[in-house]
Amino acid sequence: MSRRGVHDIAIVGAGMVGASLALRLAQEGFDVAMIETREPAGWSANDDVDLRVVALAPSSVGFLDRTGAWKSIQSSRASPFRKMCVWDSIAPGELTFDAADRGESALGYIVENRLIQSVLWQNLQRTRIALRVPAKVIATESNADRRTLTLDDGAALNARIVIAADGADSTLRDLLHIDTATRDYSQRAIVAHVKTERPHQSTAWQRFLPNATLAFLPLADGRSSIVWSLPTADAERVLALDDAAFCRELGAAFDVRLGTVNTATKRAAIPLRMRLADSYTAPRFALIGDAAHVVHPLAGQGVNLGLRDAAELADILIEARDAKRDFAAEHVLRRYERRRRSDDALSAYAFDAIQRIFGTDFPPLAALRGAALNMTDRIAPLKRALARHAAGR
Repeated sequence: MSRRGVHDIAIVGAGMVGASLALRLAQEGFDVAMIETREPAGWSANDDVDLRVVALAPSSVGFLDRTGAWKSIQSSRASPFRKMCVWDSIAPGELTFDAADRGESALGYIVENRLIQSVLWQNLQRTRIALRVPAKVIATESNADRRTLTLDDGAALNARIVIAADGADSTLRDLLHIDTATRDYSQRAIVAHVKTERPHQSTAWQRFLPNATLAFLPLADGRSSIVWSLPTADAERVLALDDAAFCRELGAAFDVRLGTVNTATKRAAIPLRMRLADSYTAPRFALIGDAAHVVHPLAGQGVNLGLRDAAELADILIEARDAKRDFAAEHVLRRYERRRRSDDALSAYAFDAIQRIFGTDFPPLAALRGAALNMTDRIAPLKRALARHAAGR
């Protein structure tokens, strides 16, 4: 602990975003405390693949590599995807990306949430980071040189800056009365793993349907992880189907691109919404990850945006500290907010617009979006720009 019993940085939330930021800052010599309500579930290669997976962009892989976590993740069970194919169920039109066109081996990796969290947690335990688990923040206040967190056991923890990475329903965001712009999509994302007649071709597939989107993501064991976003009533009906009926309906929705769907695991459903915090900062305080923003999963960018938050904030704090400035000063945190909130907001509202446009079956609009997919696929500079943005570059 720093002099006078004040940590440099306290991070609340040890999920992917919070834990990776803690490791990065600890590497740079910051005195870091981590507060988490419970230890993450362990991971074993003998376990079935976690239902929750993420599509890590190259920027996210790079950041995880800088924390020292990526090699363990990659060697455990990570599936590279080399191509991406997007098409519409109503209008002709298709957009494809190929890593080979950019001279790269992969566009990204499909990795289980639990695997990433398990590796990060193991790495946290090997550091000098002060872990407070289980612990919950119930109050906070700031003064000129620190922010104080009151924990549920009555203890107080002081830090020069507190970073909230405590998820979409962030307690700290609420304690600081930071409002959010929210949209409930009245949809649920059904997730499962399926085995198809033909191999997934190391390709991430996405099909737009009326009022729905469907993604097939390649897993390391040859199966595909599906994310099927449907209106709530339709999702409940699909969840109630027996396995054979579910596989038939899923295969039809996917246009039988990989042949018949032969088997499926158990299914789960996740309510969908968009949420964007009005502000990312307060005195000696910053929001990152889902605490700052939640986006529609159709582009698979949620965790990538969060890891970009972490990377940006780490760089800004390190730069200020190395320049002998107060790294928790308002003007320093404002730099982080300007850089990240604009990108996060652009992404959130862009995904929202795509969901609205591709979610309708209005014929003229369907024809326009099909033409737009074809046009984008043929205009190389535009296609490259989209690929760079998705990669986090």
